[in-house]
Amino acid sequence: MRQGPGRAFIAAMTKRSPTHVLTGTRIRERRLALARKQADVAQAAGISAAYLNLIEHNRRPVGDALVARLAVALEVPAAELESGREEARLAALREAVAALDGRLGTGLPELEQTAEFAARFPGWADALVAAAAQNRALSLRLVSLSERMTQDPYLLATLHEVLSAVTALRSTAAILAEGDEGLTPAWRERFFANLDHDSQRLSTTAQALVAYLDSFEADSTFLTPQDEVEAWMTAGSPPLDQATDLASDAARDLARAHLERMAAERAALPDADLARAASGAPDPLAVAQMLGRPLDLVMRRLAALRPRGYEGAGLLVCDGAGVMVLRRAAQGFALPRQGDACALWPLFRALINPQAAIRLRVEMPGGARFDTFSFATRIQPAGLDGPVLSAAQMLILPAGPDPAHDAVLRVGPSCRICPRDGCPARREPSILAPA
Repeated sequence: MRQGPGRAFIAAMTKRSPTHVLTGTRIRERRLALARKQADVAQAAGISAAYLNLIEHNRRPVGDALVARLAVALEVPAAELESGREEARLAALREAVAALDGRLGTGLPELEQTAEFAARFPGWADALVAAAAQNRALSLRLVSLSERMTQDPYLLATLHEVLSAVTALRSTAAILAEGDEGLTPAWRERFFANLDHDSQRLSTTAQALVAYLDSFEADSTFLTPQDEVEAWMTAGSPPLDQATDLASDAARDLARAHLERMAAERAALPDADLARAASGAPDPLAVAQMLGRPLDLVMRRLAALRPRGYEGAGLLVCDGAGVMVLRRAAQGFALPRQGDACALWPLFRALINPQAAIRLRVEMPGGARFDTFSFATRIQPAGLDGPVLSAAQMLILPAGPDPAHDAVLRVGPSCRICPRDGCPARREPSILAPA
């Protein structure tokens, strides 16, 4: 026998998944949650109570217009009454319950009533899902922090330094407290000096440790003293008493040393002389030859002053280990985080070719091009028997129209965020798609 439309609808509904919350069920559960009678809701929606009863038992289809009227009567958004809306919520609820497996002394909740719970109390269901997601995220965070606490070499070294300073302070204080009468003034003065030195060491180390642990909570990259100085320089190098970027004593010491070095270099090469020479010379080497000043000094002063022709200049300086000791960002030249760099930068080529000026045009993955001037020096500050110290610096400028720079070196910011495929200098896979 051929089925009518109503029977066909009922048959289709009975084939639904038991976790699929139908519109009629949602209407019924919402009405019961409000303690409303069928007659009242039906009258407000403009239908009979008998028809609403059929709808609530999923025996009649419900059009969009009627759903909208019922939603107004039940004081709920129409979307909350749509059939199948609970699928994602039910899946999330099942995940939340699974996460509780073995943690509840009274056993798991009634899983067969999950759909009814979601339909009758959607707000509580969302709150439970959100709480489960937060608990899962915090658990993962705890595991991450635990691994970091046990494996982070910086943290281990800093904690060791704190304990060492505390032990030294305690030993010195114990000697002064127990044997003060037998100490000569010279020894007493020496112990007091030790107390002062160890307390300052403890203060500096504790500040760095607190900042590091704060970075754990903020889930952000730890700012080293050098990072703080770079932020301070980016802000225009304000006076130290107004520098909010310098949070640690170590950063303030670095900033103070930087200001002293800048003042000495400005005295050795005044702004007016540099600006005049820069306007009449095509490159930093020509400027150095015109002024009779060392090329490395001229490059640092050009990056600091940025005279006409050198607007937007940036500067990178590294030591013999390739570690960046100064970073002034050039306009449009993306710098990676501290401790990371592209091995193809001309800066490192200069490091193995000291006293030779290198000019290269480079191209970043996005297509931006820059003219770079690199130069490295070697010094022996402790004399012939002392170590040889190397340093290299690279002046970075937006590419000019000079046709002499036809050869272009394709570089990147760092391997981790460089999309260049097949790079011979790659150290680790990129998180970005190949360019």
